[in-house]
Amino acid sequence: MVRDDFEARLVFLNARLREDEKAALALKPGKNTEVEGLRARALADVKMKRRLLEWVREPQEKVGDWGDTFWGDVAARAITQQWMRARQPVFEEIFQAYADHPDFAPGWKLAVVEEEPDTRARAHMV
Repeated sequence: MVRDDFEARLVFLNARLREDEKAALALKPGKNTEVEGLRARALADVKMKRRLLEWVREPQEKVGDWGDTFWGDVAARAITQQWMRARQPVFEEIFQAYADHPDFAPGWKLAVVEEEPDTRARAHMV
């Protein structure tokens, strides 16, 4: 995935999480315990998604700038790409939940490609 595209998608996702949080905080439970429970779950969901996004971005922050050498930069990029490849599905699951939002770019939608029977379906950018 292109880094600029990832950053744009991350900005979009963070805006949706702020909207979700604002909507949950707007719920006024009063005497209705079901609304109170819904509000608590929605806020916990936003918090969990933010923590998962931190985890997805963690490799970039941990590797950081290995600095001054060509090979240090090559190694840092290779490690970050490997970690990101393993964490990308988590990001996609959170991100694709907002595919019906009007600001969701058409190029961000995933196409599900069926594999042979008994294997999991894979998602690909279209």
